[in-house]
Amino acid sequence: AVVIFDDKPMFTSVGEMLRLSTERTRELLKLELEIERSELLEQWHFASLEKIFIENKIYIKFDGLTYEEAIAITHKLLKPHTKHLKREVSDEDVKRLLELRMRRITKHDSDKADQLLLDLEEKLKQVAHNLEHLTEFAIAWFKKLKEKYAAGRERRTEIRNFENIDAAKVAVSNVKLFVNKVEGFAGYALKKGEGDFVSDCSDIDDIIIIRRDGIMQVSRISEKSFFGKDILYCGVWKKGDDRTIYNLIYLDGRSRAAFVKRFAVTSITRDKEYPLTTAEKGSRVLYLSVNPNGEAETVKILLRPVPKLKRVRFEFDFSQLAIKGRAAKGNMLSKHLIHKIEMKEGGVSTLSALKVYWDETIQRLNYDGRGKYIGAFAGDDKILTIHKNGFYKLSPFADATKFDEEIILMEKYNPEQVYSMIYWEAAKKQFFVKRFQLEPTDKKQSLVGDIEGSYVEMVTSDATPRVFVQYDKRGGDRADDLISLPHFISVKGQKALGNRLTPFKVKSINILEPIKPLETAPETNRDIAPSEFPSTKSKDDIPPEGPVQITLEL
Repeated sequence: AVVIFDDKPMFTSVGEMLRLSTERTRELLKLELEIERSELLEQWHFASLEKIFIENKIYIKFDGLTYEEAIAITHKLLKPHTKHLKREVSDEDVKRLLELRMRRITKHDSDKADQLLLDLEEKLKQVAHNLEHLTEFAIAWFKKLKEKYAAGRERRTEIRNFENIDAAKVAVSNVKLFVNKVEGFAGYALKKGEGDFVSDCSDIDDIIIIRRDGIMQVSRISEKSFFGKDILYCGVWKKGDDRTIYNLIYLDGRSRAAFVKRFAVTSITRDKEYPLTTAEKGSRVLYLSVNPNGEAETVKILLRPVPKLKRVRFEFDFSQLAIKGRAAKGNMLSKHLIHKIEMKEGGVSTLSALKVYWDETIQRLNYDGRGKYIGAFAGDDKILTIHKNGFYKLSPFADATKFDEEIILMEKYNPEQVYSMIYWEAAKKQFFVKRFQLEPTDKKQSLVGDIEGSYVEMVTSDATPRVFVQYDKRGGDRADDLISLPHFISVKGQKALGNRLTPFKVKSINILEPIKPLETAPETNRDIAPSEFPSTKSKDDIPPEGPVQITLEL
């Protein structure tokens, strides 16, 4: 960190800053103690003079004298009694004595004066002790800070742990990436008409470039950089991204055969050119697709007609191909020249779903198993968050996603899921209940209307939620209610007001464990023989009243 120390910038660590701050506080405490000692000495000095002045009736000796003569005679009369004082008696001391009112003189109490002097001497001893043990005094002072100043000054910030932050993951998207594929330029400062828009990104992101000749390069984004003509692909690259899969078909310049491969780009050396083909002269890319979640499409291949070639059309499914390293040669697709490649249909992800967790401590998503398990995500899956202020939002499951505060529900979004919610309607000043399905949206949407002060009391995705409503007994002795929300209200739209929970004043609302459906016994088609029915009992076999156990004779 950089701080100003003695009017100069100084580079230092947090520990060193704390040490300097603590030493500064210690010196200030020493100064305060010295000031306190000086004030106590002055109080003791004048209290001693006042006691001598009154008890020896010096005030009656200068009757009829001028002010200057009174000062001089007071000095003379005090001198025999001031040997125990800690400093000389000054003219200012005498002037203060002469200003004492007669009422104070007549009400002088010798015992109280002695007690005052003793108290001052005890305080002086304590101050002297604190100065001798200044470090211990400073430690005790720090410990008493919270006790002394806590009331009314409670912490408003939240204590959380910090994690290692990748700047590129959390950087704001403050620039736009453009590319001129023909001329080979890319950057965020290309003039209007010079290139095509790629995406929003930050000015510290890396970009990946793949050219027609099969050369791949990763570089830090700049205003405008040249990467070579005939660019096939330009995009933002993230280090360690093993879910973005590149599907590639290329022509080998030496054998003239076509090869196919799938790979991820997880690590590179910036600005180094990597060949994605065999690097033979004449090698070039015939087909390329970039798939953020490992999708594998099916393509139609049209070969160049040659004599004796019977099959000029065929299809290839990329999902049949394993994902390998960037430098792998790949599998031979055809030894004949390819005339045209077209996508037949998009595919689904070939990667396993990603398990996502929410770490409440640092308020971040992770894939490492830390915190609450949210679900397994793939493709366009979204995370649903419902907040205390009544808004809900659908967000991507990337670990760099930022979330608003006061999340009361976070789970994997399912458009068919029914949610049950109790919320406070500020305009009507009552609790309302509603059940609804959430519409897919890219924007924040309110579930409680636009009235300021409305908020969500509870929300759940359980199928059979129950709540226990406790009433305020000050308005009357009313029994508390146990309410099953599915029986209380049917499913409506998310913008519906809902039904009023109760007209009475509520003390608390607690959600209970949902009722689990009973497991049904498996059906059987076997016929039951008469011998399998219970035999008829006589009257003597009838058990007495009360709980009974029936025994079947099988």
